Amino acid sequence: MGDRAAAQVLLTQVTSAHHLLALVWADGGYTGSLVEYCLAALALVLAIVKRSDDMRGFVVLPKRWIVERFFAHLMRSRRLVRDFERSIASAEAMVY
Repeated sequence: MGDRAAAQVLLTQVTSAHHLLALVWADGGYTGSLVEYCLAALALVLAIVKRSDDMRGFVVLPKRWIVERFFAHLMRSRRLVRDFERSIASAEAMVY
């Protein structure tokens, strides 16, 4: 399953569980029909954070640093550095 199709399924599940969710940020890989689907079917704004064409090298993009910081906090825990868990439930419990 491709990322866009998986994102459509994931966002459908997330919006049914979290009714107050109104805005989701995504990178340029999720442009296209997914943006229209989110707005029409889920009443959810999918904002695409794009990288400018004139940028060279590594540049921190707006809102993307939030996700990267979250992953960095998870990786501080030695147990979460590698995926040693046998089930998703066990890995999720370690995050909590």
